[in-house]
Amino acid sequence: MASLSRRDFVNAATFAAALAGNPRSGRATDYPSRPIRLVIPYSAGGSGDQIGRPWVERMSSQLGPTYVGNIGGAGGAIGTTAIAREKPDGYSLLLGNGSTQVIIPLTTRNPAYSISDFRAIYRLISSALVFAIHPSVPATDLQGLIAHARSNPGKLSYGTPGIGTGNHLVGEQFKQQAGGLDIVHIPYRGISQATNDLVSGQISLVVAVMSVQLQQLSRAGKIRLLAVTTDKRLSGAPDIPTAIESGMPHLSYQGWFGLFAPKTTDDAIIDRIAQATLAAMADPVLQANYRAQGMEPDSDSGPDKFQRTVDATLASLAPVIRSIGLQSL
Repeated sequence: MASLSRRDFVNAATFAAALAGNPRSGRATDYPSRPIRLVIPYSAGGSGDQIGRPWVERMSSQLGPTYVGNIGGAGGAIGTTAIAREKPDGYSLLLGNGSTQVIIPLTTRNPAYSISDFRAIYRLISSALVFAIHPSVPATDLQGLIAHARSNPGKLSYGTPGIGTGNHLVGEQFKQQAGGLDIVHIPYRGISQATNDLVSGQISLVVAVMSVQLQQLSRAGKIRLLAVTTDKRLSGAPDIPTAIESGMPHLSYQGWFGLFAPKTTDDAIIDRIAQATLAAMADPVLQANYRAQGMEPDSDSGPDKFQRTVDATLASLAPVIRSIGLQSL
């Protein structure tokens, strides 16, 4: 069941009462005629809220009453499943990411939903993964790390937020594309603990989402940032090379969060939401909000572009998932 804050509940109830006399049709010509719910498939207070709530706050002037419903559990699968089964009328949307839309369906033995159960609407933000090492590792770039790992098989370890995360799969891609490196994967329950163990020297490497915290640790000399996984250098960290620049032409990955709707939602409704989001994402204040959290806002997305991003993520991760035999119950 969705978990609403008191603020969300009061707002939604007020909006519903004000619109009670309006038609409640899901037809595109009437859309929107009642409050829109954005389901964030994680518990309240996490990064999903930091991304989804600013969007919701700006929709009142674009689409009308909009509120958040947090449906956490199973790494995002429960909330995502709930939206897959919703009526495709544009009134229940999902804030999805590469894990909920690609990794979970690919790695679950009997998934409750499939990749094709959704329509992409708009990518809100993208994020880069970064390879960060402890200063004791004698490497200043990705090729130096590869050379050191080859000379010390089984002695290095890398931390991620867990098995089957994008971080984990990119770590395995790195090992494979470097010729089969023997680096031990250490899964954590979150990246914070992994980062703490990296700083203390208990692990050699983390594959983490680039953040302000990591940049601060790097400037303090507590860790060393070697390369990011985006195709281009980050505007907020232009001194850090990409993995592609570092001699790994096929190691490219971007994390993302964006809006999805059930697969048979009307084209006109999808376009209406996308256009409203495009207008909202042009707001410099919203852009600054996302960048301050280490995210890159997308001010030029849309259904087709976002779908290509989803397809590219699938094409990138499916082979490594098969190669390591990753599958859950």
